This record gives sequence, C-alpha cells and structure tokens, in this order.
Amino acid sequence: MSRGWTILLSVVALSFATPNAHARPLAIDDLNHYGRVADAQISPDGTSVLYTVTIPDLTVDARRSSVWRVSWSGGAAEQLTCAGASSPRWSPDGRWISFLQADATTGDAQLWLLDRQHAGEARRITDLPGGISGYAWAPDGKRVALEYQPPAPKQLMPWVIDRYRFKTDAGDGYLHNAVNPTRIYIYDLQTGAAAALTRGGEFEESEPAWSPDGAKIAFFSNRDADADRSDYTDLYVADAQPGSLPTRRAEFPGTDEGPIAWSADGRDLVFRRGGEPQYGLFDQLQLAVASATDGAVTLPLSRLDRDIDNTAVGSDGRSIYGLIIDDRTRYPVRVSRGDGAWQRLYEGPRKILSFTEAKGRIAVIATADREPPEVYALERGVLRALSRHNESWLREVELSYSEPIEFVASDGQKIHGLVTKPVGYRRGVRYPTVLWIHGGPYLQDEHGFNYDPAYDARQVLAAQGYAVLQINYRGSRGRGIEFAHRTFARWGERDVADLLEGVDHAVSLGIADPDRLGVGGWSFGGILTNYLIVSDPRFRAAVSGAGWGSKISLYGTDLYAYVNELEFGAPWRSPEVWMRISRPLFQADRVRTPTLFVSGARDFNVPVAGSEQMYQALKSLRVPTQLVLYPGEHHMIERPSFERDLLQRYVSWYDRYLKDGRQSP
Repeated sequence: MSRGWTILLSVVALSFATPNAHARPLAIDDLNHYGRVADAQISPDGTSVLYTVTIPDLTVDARRSSVWRVSWSGGAAEQLTCAGASSPRWSPDGRWISFLQADATTGDAQLWLLDRQHAGEARRITDLPGGISGYAWAPDGKRVALEYQPPAPKQLMPWVIDRYRFKTDAGDGYLHNAVNPTRIYIYDLQTGAAAALTRGGEFEESEPAWSPDGAKIAFFSNRDADADRSDYTDLYVADAQPGSLPTRRAEFPGTDEGPIAWSADGRDLVFRRGGEPQYGLFDQLQLAVASATDGAVTLPLSRLDRDIDNTAVGSDGRSIYGLIIDDRTRYPVRVSRGDGAWQRLYEGPRKILSFTEAKGRIAVIATADREPPEVYALERGVLRALSRHNESWLREVELSYSEPIEFVASDGQKIHGLVTKPVGYRRGVRYPTVLWIHGGPYLQDEHGFNYDPAYDARQVLAAQGYAVLQINYRGSRGRGIEFAHRTFARWGERDVADLLEGVDHAVSLGIADPDRLGVGGWSFGGILTNYLIVSDPRFRAAVSGAGWGSKISLYGTDLYAYVNELEFGAPWRSPEVWMRISRPLFQADRVRTPTLFVSGARDFNVPVAGSEQMYQALKSLRVPTQLVLYPGEHHMIERPSFERDLLQRYVSWYDRYLKDGRQSP
C-alpha cells in the first residue's frame, strides 16, 4: 500500500469515527441495536431524503422496518411510520410519500399514502388480497403500477406439478397448479380500480417503469413458448392502459435486469444486460441503452469490464448514473448519454451501496469497514452524513479495519483479498485465523460493514481474537469477466487453489498461526468449505453453511437445473463432470477437520440434503461433526434469535478447536 493511500485511510477514519479509549469488543448481542439503513429516495425538489431502517423486534422475533425522512441540509431525522413499512417513494410532484405496509391481520403488503403538505396519519390506499410486492408512480401522480400476485385458492388440494422449473426458495417452495404469476396492474388512485396491464397469457411481469408522458409502461417478462427453459426475461413496452398487448424490445437470450429507466425525451430505455445464458452463475451485468422504438441496444461501458448496478437516468436528462462494482469496492459514476464518457464520483475506501439523484443532488447509502450503512449527501466527491442511526452503540465498541492484501498465485495471476486483524492485534504475534469464503460464486469480499452471519462474520470473529482472511478467488466479481469465467464448469479446482494459496500468504505475513487455521462460509462459501476440507487436512475447524457434498445428488432438488445443464451438461450426458464436481462427498474419507454443518430447514436454493449428506459422511467416519437446522428458514437466516444463535455457534465451534491458550511468537 502506498503512503498516499495510507494517509487517505487515516483521514477518512478520523472524519467518520471518534475513538473511544474505553471501547469494548463487539458483542453478538450488539446485533439487537444494529439499524440496517437502506432504500434512500431523494425528493423531486432535492430537499429531503426518505429511507428505511430495519431493526430486530425481539417481542415477535422478527425484523421490522420503518420509513424515515431527513433534510438535505442535515439535522435530526424524523420517523414517519411505525414498524412494518418499506419501499418508500415520492409522488412525482413531491406532495405524497408512499410506502408498503403489511396488514396486521393478513400480513399482505398494501400501498399507503402520507400527505406531506398536511399533518396527519398515513392512509391505506389498496386492499388487494395477497398483497403488493412493488410499485411505481405514473408521471401524472394519478395512477400507480403495481406488482401484484393474486392469491392462490385457500382450499387444500394436491400439488400438481408439470413444469420444468418447479421450485422457488420462498413460501412452500413449489411452483404448482395453485400458484398465480406476479403481474403488473394499473391502480387508479381516484377510483380505486385495479386492472391487469396486459392480456394474452399468464406471464410473470416485473419492474414497471412509466414513460415520461405516462403513455407507456416498460417492464420485464419471460414470454417464451417454454419460459422455464429460457430462464431469462426480456424488455417489453405496453400502452399504459388495462388489457394492452405488449411489444418486445431488446430481445436477448441471456440476462436482462433492472432497474428500468426511461430517458427524459422518451426515446431510450436504460437497463442492464448480462452475457450468454451458459454463464448464468458468473454473469457480469453491463449498462445497456435500448431504443424505445426499434429496440436497438448499445453498451456504453463495454470496455470497462466491470459490473454495474443501481442504474438510473439523471434529472438533467443527459446523464446516466450507476454503481461500478470494482475490486473490493463499489463507487458511483456519471455516464454521458451522448458519447458514453464516464466520470467516477467518489474515491476512497468506502463502499457505496445505492444512490438517488434529483436536481443535481446525490444521496447515497455508504458503508466502511468500521461503520454500518448510513445515508450521506455526496457533494463534489465528499460525503456528508445525513443519518446516524448506529452512532450511539458504535461509540461503545472497538472494530477492526479490513486491510487489502495481494499475492501472485502459482499460475501467475494476481489474487486480491482482505485480512481483518483481531481487536488488540500485536505485531509479531500469530493468531488463530479463519478463512471466511464468500458465496455466489460471482460475488466478492469488499470493504464495508455487514452483520449478517450468512454473508460476513469478520467483525464478530475479530472481536473474539481471530484474524479473518477473505480471498476473492477465481470466479469472483470485481476483476473482469475473464477472471470470473476461470471457474466455469471447473468448480473446486482453481478456486480452491487460490484459497489455499491465500492461506499460505497469510502465514507468510506472520499473521496466521499455521497450527490454528479454520475455514467457513455460506452457500457457495459453504460448498467451497467442503472442497477445502477434503483437499487439505491443515484446517482444525470448519463451518459449512448451506453447502453440499454431492452436486449430482441435488439435481432436480435445487433451483439450478437450467443453468447447471448449460454449464455442466445434463448428468446423463456428462456424468464424469458431475462426479468431478461432487468430490467432497466421494472423497469424504480424506476429511480430518471437525466440521459444523448449518442450514435453513426450508432451503430450496441449496437444499438441506446437501448439508445432511456431508454430516452423515463425517458421522460415519467418526470425524467430529454437528448438524444444526433452523426451522422455517430458507436460504438466508432471517429470525433475529436464529441470527444470534448462528453467530454464537460460529464462535463456540472455532473456540473449541482453535483456541488452546497458545500464541506463537
């Protein structure tokens, strides 16, 4: 690291954090005070920002979100709703604040309005059985496009399944005869009438975006003859009136994703486009601009070779904004609609999670290694804090920075990662070290604060005396498409080598104790954990969350039949490939590492059978192991008491096998 970058780190740290000489290490129960700030929305006149704060409600053992507002000029934030509200938006004229809130009896999310000009209570607008999942205001402020899924019949009946894609990681998990698709409805705020936008079939529809004149709505839908066998949506445009027949724009066999935004003149549609279908699990999304008339698509940032997120058209009508997902960080950019020239809007060791712009003012959700996400004003490359929901408890705790590390892999490729040293770190002392592996596989470890135990346990483990190593192995994002595709159809090979060589590097730095190494991760991180414990006996403890040992035995029981057949071939056509990637189970007799397997009991993404098979193998082999299942949970653990339990189990398992009172000089 250069001296200049070190100085920058110091300046940012002093600007946003006040040291406390009496600070204590982070405790697991601090999770109860952590407010997750998200979904910032600046008002049309740029004078204030809406956002949500989600906190654990221990009385009902669930997360509850509420809507807040803060002035652009600063000052105390104001809570606008009680717990249970989400998706705040401004009406086009800025008078109304809308949000979704669950009905206390049914749990169905309905649309509510709050009059900004007149003090008073919010009023409920819709009463649609089954609830609303998303919405968008029409430019005239008189209509709203709703993402609405009518409820299935209540009577108990057999589930008749005849689809190629028949599972989802939500609800009862199955797509069967009683499931209705989510469609776009137009809701008239004056009459209360709601009607489906399109006719001509029952297709999934999502992410409605109104044209500037309110005459059309763009959305995503998969309307192929056999939609389950394409798995990707295309961009459509329909007249903004019930019963319209949509026209496909920007047809593409791979991924098209939102958000969708119209240019101010109504000529173009801005969205994101991925690669070819076979790269579905390694899909780098690029900025795409489609003509609203003929569907011709340009990719203004195709030379950048990085993912883009959170795209939007600027209020000036000439700019496109987005977030570039780069090496261990994310930063906002402004792109010219004319020539595709782009400008980075923020430099520094912070991760920008989202942004919103109006009248040239930009508000962002930003996070740093020692600071949870909060709302900031971004002015001339400088962040100014607008919200401070975690300030009080942060003053009490001592957190660790995540330092960037790099090394050259055995094949000559530079590999990047992060190391978070334990609280109270002393130079020259080796510490028990946990290699924590990100999922995806097409994700990355980044600077920033995250208290979600399935994603990132670095601060909790560092507070307990562990060094935490995070390596962006081949297959990760942030380094370009060639880097990501290096793992394509070769799971458990180059990615595993990168991780093991990263451990060697941490040992060579004098940080990691080679005799006290642990490993863990969730989802693909749990899968790679299983690969590592059959590949190398040096790990003394492992935690495998939502993983598997045999991919071939999960064929048809997880969500990935389509993309897996494209990547690996069907099992009956390429049995040698499926057996090769299933080696954790078939080489389980090589495992010497005590391993904790954890999973949501209703996980249909990586079914619980994957954890059960590895647990059974280690139990049969008399290797110390334990299986923990969380009732009612899907792929991610949501219940606060379960989050706390999971973090405690991480610490207890590693403590049992990695802490024996020794610290190597």
